[in-house]
Amino acid sequence: MVSLLSRKLIERGHRVTIYTTEAFPGSPDSIAADRILPADGVNVHYFKDLTRVIARNQNLFFSPGIVPVAKKQIKDFDIIHLHDYRAFQSIIVHHYALKYGVPYVLQTHGSIPRMVAKRNLKRLFDILWGNTLLKDASKTIAITQLEATQLQDVGVSSDKIEIVPNGIDLTEIGESPQKGKFRRKYGLRDDQKIVLYLGRIHKIKGLDVLVKAFVGLTKKLSDVMLVIVGPDDGFLTGLLKLRGALGIGDRMLLVGPLYGQEKLAAYADADVYVLPSIHEVFGMTVLEACACGIPVVLTENCGLANWVVESRAGYAVPSGDEAKLQEACLRILTDESLRKSMGERGKQMVKDHFSLDRVVQRVEEIYSSCMKNE
Repeated sequence: MVSLLSRKLIERGHRVTIYTTEAFPGSPDSIAADRILPADGVNVHYFKDLTRVIARNQNLFFSPGIVPVAKKQIKDFDIIHLHDYRAFQSIIVHHYALKYGVPYVLQTHGSIPRMVAKRNLKRLFDILWGNTLLKDASKTIAITQLEATQLQDVGVSSDKIEIVPNGIDLTEIGESPQKGKFRRKYGLRDDQKIVLYLGRIHKIKGLDVLVKAFVGLTKKLSDVMLVIVGPDDGFLTGLLKLRGALGIGDRMLLVGPLYGQEKLAAYADADVYVLPSIHEVFGMTVLEACACGIPVVLTENCGLANWVVESRAGYAVPSGDEAKLQEACLRILTDESLRKSMGERGKQMVKDHFSLDRVVQRVEEIYSSCMKNE
């Protein structure tokens, strides 16, 4: 999302500088996985991430190289947009933003709740730095009403919260590959139904529930495949053990992370997209699936659930409910007319409410209001 926003801001006449680390969660590469490139007109500073040296497999993003650069450059900016909350970079930028009187907008991207992992470390960060980061922000951006409520619960006043959903670049989706490319690459037949999950392989994503629900689908449909796309984020070993224990090795395909046109090819060949998360503030992959015309099944704990249900682009089911998840998938997979109509309504939902141009305009307005108030 940062790369898309940056390029759009440049198109609208702004100058953009990005501070980032070389590390990118779940990717062997740098943040280039999100396609932030100097060739796009963005001034990008990559800082060496020492996390893997001092704490292997911990996403701390400790990059002291940012300190001298921030000290020298931050005074020259009109506005700062922090896209991370519990991070070393945010601490440093906050310090120099206050020192030089530069307003900043903080976007936490759903990271406020202390859920699943590292709860005590998150609590410590909040006490030492996080609460001050929130307090000193000119504005905080929430991507859904759910996140706005979470921000209020930790003390952010409602007048400092703006709700701006993530947007999607429909021009990129318009270049989606023709159907069949993904199936041919992975040896899947044209007559097989594909249940797709795309995202991090993490416990919070509810993949164990999806796999167990899928086992029930295989007893009712002889031609269904579960395809899981995404990087390991701590749950791959458990997922492989579950696949083996349930005896569905020939019906469940794990392909690792995909990006760009390869990711779009996976959406294009799917019959239903499932996001079974225990908790999901937004769910960008839901928008991507809808933009590709694929009906979706997600949990009621996902921030986009109301949009999907109200637009009739798919179904929302209770988190952890294998039976309801299985029932929703079965209904879509066995009704071609329903799949088509849901897919068309999903496309319209994205076009009407989540286009990138609409989102960038709102962000510009927030920037302007922060600078006027300084």
